[in-house]
Amino acid sequence: MNPLLDFSGLPRFDEIRPEHVAPAIDELLGAGRRALASSIAAPAAWDQFVAPLEDANERLGRAWGQVAHLHAVMDNPALREAYNAALPKISQYWTELGQNLQLYQKYKELGRSPQFAALSPARRKIVENALRDFRLGGAELPLEKKQRYAEIQEELAKLSAKFSENVLDATNAFSLLIEDEKRLSGIPADVLQAAREAAEKDAKRGWKFTLHMPSYLPAMQYAEDRSLRETLYRESATRASEFGKPEWDNTPLIARIVELRRELAALLGYANYAEVSLEPKMAQSTAQVIAFLDDLVRHARPFAEKDAAELREFAGHELKIDVLQAWDVPYAAEKLRAKRYAFSDQELKQYFPEDVVLPGLFRVAQALYQIEILPSKAPVWHEDVRFFEIRDRAGVVIGHFYMDLYARDTKRGGAWMDDAIARRRKGAEIQTPVAHLNCNFSRAVGGKPALFTHDEVLTLFHEFGHGLHHLLTRVEDLGVSGINGVEWDAVELPSQFMENFCWEWDVLRNMTRHVDAGSPIPKPLFDRMIAAKNFHSGLAMLRQIEFAVFDMRLHSEFDPSSGTSAHALLEEVRNRIAVLRPPAYNRFANSFSHIFAGGYAAGYYSYKWAEVLSADAYSLFEEMSESNGVLDARAGQRFRDEILAVGGSRPAAESFRAFRGREPRVEALLRHNGMIAAQVPT
Repeated sequence: MNPLLDFSGLPRFDEIRPEHVAPAIDELLGAGRRALASSIAAPAAWDQFVAPLEDANERLGRAWGQVAHLHAVMDNPALREAYNAALPKISQYWTELGQNLQLYQKYKELGRSPQFAALSPARRKIVENALRDFRLGGAELPLEKKQRYAEIQEELAKLSAKFSENVLDATNAFSLLIEDEKRLSGIPADVLQAAREAAEKDAKRGWKFTLHMPSYLPAMQYAEDRSLRETLYRESATRASEFGKPEWDNTPLIARIVELRRELAALLGYANYAEVSLEPKMAQSTAQVIAFLDDLVRHARPFAEKDAAELREFAGHELKIDVLQAWDVPYAAEKLRAKRYAFSDQELKQYFPEDVVLPGLFRVAQALYQIEILPSKAPVWHEDVRFFEIRDRAGVVIGHFYMDLYARDTKRGGAWMDDAIARRRKGAEIQTPVAHLNCNFSRAVGGKPALFTHDEVLTLFHEFGHGLHHLLTRVEDLGVSGINGVEWDAVELPSQFMENFCWEWDVLRNMTRHVDAGSPIPKPLFDRMIAAKNFHSGLAMLRQIEFAVFDMRLHSEFDPSSGTSAHALLEEVRNRIAVLRPPAYNRFANSFSHIFAGGYAAGYYSYKWAEVLSADAYSLFEEMSESNGVLDARAGQRFRDEILAVGGSRPAAESFRAFRGREPRVEALLRHNGMIAAQVPT
């Protein structure tokens, strides 16, 4: 049997081949269209027309999800070809479905019927979401506009896939072989060990550095050779741009993507694409988002200006760097932090071996939510991948997840969580949810376990928070189970919430062990780490706001036919917001996959929006910590009941109010970032 057509259990990742893709997708598309025809002819009732179509679409979604996942983590020419050949068919199908006027009418009929009120809240929410999505999908458009809408969606899908592939190919294309050991002064031993092993793998002598984060970032932080840092920075900052291979240049793709999104918005009767993007989100308007970001700029700028001034002074006085350049910033910042707080990222990293961090992460979730996390077995796509199960207090398996933690050439950059299977009721049975957790950390070298920086520990907790959102749901209807149906600007709440525990003594002392000495992190070192928590938080916040404002303005006011470019818009945004400017050749937008190849178009602000919610949610745990510590099971149960368990079955604002008992407040975010007062720090 074609493994992509087997839905009896977990995906058969070890058996899937590129030649399976086309026949499986064609068969499932046919089944979906037959289910659509049957649903249209059926009575306007949940069991008669919603459920059968949901079944067919879930099978298609699961099969395509496996293909898309492998394309992201095990890319190769044959799989890429199969993926791109099927992509237009998938895009066409979902567009057809979203534009089907008869199906739209059927949903409207159900929404007006007496039985609508008898549906569960989750099912009512699914119907309401469907009616909204039909409008956004062009169901009400005349035929010629529907055709144009479909063409736009198909082209956008192809462009987004190509954008992502260009970034991966440009990243993989560059490597730097260093044979003179003197040029490696300052770089940590474990990073050098990995670089030497990478060179040996290519049958070369020396040390191989790449643009993948486990290689790139420590070199930027620690290499004393300024020209080495500059070379790496330039290559990273110009990926997929006009400075590289023309076939990998994302500049024309950006212009075309923005142009098509503008056209799509106009077809739907919106002034711009940002308005379309905000329809299913918490934020009500672009003006509200911009005002929110401007308010954060007002709070962050004084701190960022102070951060930048002290970094320039330190670089000039201590490091003899007269003009601080972009490739100096990570290096100078690490030196300043080490001097001020008497520790470095590298020193801290020795206390976070993977075999201690993972059990520590699991203990946090187990204490908060009264669950048990255990190793399990399943077919996997790579030998590095591990598989786990989650059990409730009664010992019943309620979820599974894969962990794929290490960087490799076949895997796109960054960290992300994806759903593989969603929880839903199927007759008398409950389908167990399954999630993918993907990171790009350094693998083990030199016979020692993999070591994580504290930032990587934060990333791991973040992605696990997304996973718990999907896996701990109690909703039994697919459309709003787990992360499904959750507003995009609220979906980061559970992930950012989990990061807070990485700054707690009661958590870290039980999830650290020095890789050589075997001792937990000393309290004085932890205290210095906490003192440094908000080191350059002003610069970090402004950087995120810069990207968010660029994204929102790009999709609300930018016209690619005006003769200007997205890069010019980004420079304009930087003129207003940034206090540390990158060089003119920096082409950040060309690898900004979040908005051009992900789901964050006119939605990158969501990270800061959700951070307000997550910080305020965590403040309840802080309030309760005096009596029980932050791993308070009562607060954890409340968070699970009101946030995680309900998935998308009700508006996120209602879920937050149910948990916190009030509207969200920004003060907790400002306090966590050391900016509680909007005043120039002294």
